[in-house]
Parts: sequence; structure tokens; C-alpha cells
Amino acid sequence: MSSQRIAILTDSGTDTGAEFAREHNVQIVPLTISYSDGSSFESTINITSADVIARFNEEIPKTSLPSPDSILTALYKARDGGCTQAIFVTISSGLSSTNHTVQLIASQVSNFTVHVIDTKNIGLGAGMVVQAAALLAEKGLEFNEIIAKCEQLVNDTRLWFCTKTLSYLRKGGRISEATYRLGTMLNIKPVITCNSDGMYAPVKKARGFEKAIEEELKFVEKHATNFPHVAVGICVSNSAEIASYLESEIKKRITNLTRIVFSPATPELLVHTGPDLVGLCVQPDILIS
Repeated sequence: MSSQRIAILTDSGTDTGAEFAREHNVQIVPLTISYSDGSSFESTINITSADVIARFNEEIPKTSLPSPDSILTALYKARDGGCTQAIFVTISSGLSSTNHTVQLIASQVSNFTVHVIDTKNIGLGAGMVVQAAALLAEKGLEFNEIIAKCEQLVNDTRLWFCTKTLSYLRKGGRISEATYRLGTMLNIKPVITCNSDGMYAPVKKARGFEKAIEEELKFVEKHATNFPHVAVGICVSNSAEIASYLESEIKKRITNLTRIVFSPATPELLVHTGPDLVGLCVQPDILIS
């Protein structure tokens, strides 16, 4: 937490990263992952992405938002730890009720100012906003200035992803049965983003997984030209080889690149996309402006 005693909090669906959270005092409130045998786990706390992938052949679990108690506990911890203000950054309200729940819980905490930011994004697209908030707080920016910059980042940060199979997106209701059947039959892999409402939206259809990844790179190249400096996020869940390839391509193609952020994807994201997720994110790097 910064010298101004501004707490930065988020939910595990933002894919902020456990190591970053530890180093920069970001509190992560976990979403819940549940199986039909009655077992439930707190994402990134007592279940990992590898655990979820290992059980996919057995069952695709369900996800649910953080419990009100866990949100309240995190806010009390921040307040009682000496903070007087907090910024709570959440995954898209268009994909989860987490944002709405945090707002309701935050209103119950007395003597503590909490601003809740809806990233309108998921995974690393949301996590990079959290990271920016924490780094801006460390630089000593005022509470309202951090909020303003992060709200602008919500508009400017873009994420694209694709998967090898569409069955997980179909099961979660993210794509229609017709889209699933046609895509499977013709080996069509949609490149998906989050639209302005924070909902999943296909933006390109590619014939095959490798071509879909190439389309993602093209989107990154184009969006990066809108800003003087950019940070690029790479999210690959199940292939170090693909991650290495993307890193190499990004360094060759993005001339205004300042840094790369890596992520393997959180358990709850993989539940809805499947084990073979490849995502790329572009965000203006306001930290050096």
C-alpha cells in the first residue's frame, strides 16, 4: 500500500498475478470453483490452474463470485491496517456479478472510502488495470488521479483470445450451439474480445488455431499504434512454446513496446475457455508518460 494509505483490491478473475500481488500489496479476493461432489475451492488459494486442467476429463466445474464475507473481510483488513481509501478493481460486470456485489458490500463499511472500478474486461485485460492502479499508488498519485487514469485505461486496454476447442465456451453459454457446431465442423476458431459493454464478442473467424493466433497478433499491432508507449500482456495456459513464440513476435512487431506482462490464466478463466487458451492484451503504458 502506498504512503498515502490507499489500498488496492481486486478479485481473482482479473488475473493480476500472485507474485505481483505479494510484491505490491494487492489484496486478491478469490472467486469460488465448485464440483458436483460438493467440493469447492477458492481460486488461486487452494486450487490452481493445473488442478482444474487435470480434472477436465472428469468434470468441468462451476464458478461463482466471491462470497460477501470474503469481500467484507478484505475491506476491513485494509481499513484496519491503516488505509483510509481503497480502489477495488473487478472483472467485467457484463460477465460476472462480482462488481455489483463489491459495490453493495463496500457501502456497508463505515469510515472508509471505496471506489469500485469495472474493467469491462476479463483475465489479463482486467489484471493489467489492477497492476497499473497499484503502481500509480506507489508513485504517490492522489486517490482521484489514480481513479481517473484507471478509468481511462479501462477504455484503452484491449484483450483478444482464442482456444483450441469451443466446447467450454458453449457449455458456459458464451457462444450459441449453432456457432459451436459450425465452428467445430469447419475448424473455425473465433478470436474473441470484450466489447464496450464488457461482454464476449467474436471479432474474427480464422480457419485453424495457428491462424487465429496470427489474427491476435495483427490486432495487437494495430491497437499498439494508437499510443506512444504500450505494455503487452501474454496469456498462454498450456504451452511454453507458444508463449515464447508470441514474445518473440511481439518484440519484432511492436516498436513502441516498453514491457511484457506474462500470465498462465487463472483457474476460473480456464473453466470457461478450456485448457488451451492463448490471449494477448495491449495497454498504453502510462507509467512512463
